[in-house]
Amino acid sequence: MKKIVTGLIIFCFSLWAHAEVQTKVIEYKVNGESFTGYLAYDDSVQGKRPGILVVHEWWGHNDYVRKRAEMLAEQGYTAFALDMFGTGKLTDHPDEAGKFVQMVMSNVEVAEKRFEAAYNLLRNQPTVDPEKIAAVGYCFGGGTSLHMARQGMDLDAVVSFHGALATKTPAQDGEVKADLLILTGGADPMVPAEQVEAFRKEMTDANVAFRIYTYPGAQHGFTNPDVTELGKRYNLPLAYDAAADKDSWEKMREFLKEVFAKE
Repeated sequence: MKKIVTGLIIFCFSLWAHAEVQTKVIEYKVNGESFTGYLAYDDSVQGKRPGILVVHEWWGHNDYVRKRAEMLAEQGYTAFALDMFGTGKLTDHPDEAGKFVQMVMSNVEVAEKRFEAAYNLLRNQPTVDPEKIAAVGYCFGGGTSLHMARQGMDLDAVVSFHGALATKTPAQDGEVKADLLILTGGADPMVPAEQVEAFRKEMTDANVAFRIYTYPGAQHGFTNPDVTELGKRYNLPLAYDAAADKDSWEKMREFLKEVFAKE
């Protein structure tokens, strides 16, 4: 009996030791242009699970967005950090970042096709339940994810971390399928209180399920530890806020659990 128990312990430990987050760089094309995404999932989770699109900041598809995809994989999701700019288009200079954003947003149809390509790629992963898809976006990525929700994309949830809330195409009653979670900084001049209140009215008028949490004193980019230095270097209102980062991540975790439990 002792040998059997010992054997079971060794077997279970072996399974635990080999269970870890698996990652894969995926090259894909949209209208002939090359893009680089990053897939992450925990191979100890059995069967299909919800898929999460992770949309990068205006700096581009960098290590930060990949780290967030890995963190979501640790929560039991399959996460895909997509690429909205194109392979190799990333920077730490705000002027170049602004050009990347303008290049994409000057043609909204192009931006939508890029998001849709990543959406379809994620849904077709063997570890993903294609009926359970959400998007989590940071800064530019938050605004992009909200735009797709406003267009009626079949998303269960959208989470925006310090993302732009203004739009030229307001949500229409009955069009938005996703539940929305907005996490914003109270000292963020890029997403001022007036913009937050306009968003609240827009979503209320359109009968959208949404929640907004504002972190007093938090500036733009409050979830990214790298932005404090960039803010100082370029004299921009960017700063990491550890408390806001931790609390907003927990709120996202609970929100996603709740949304997917309803499905």
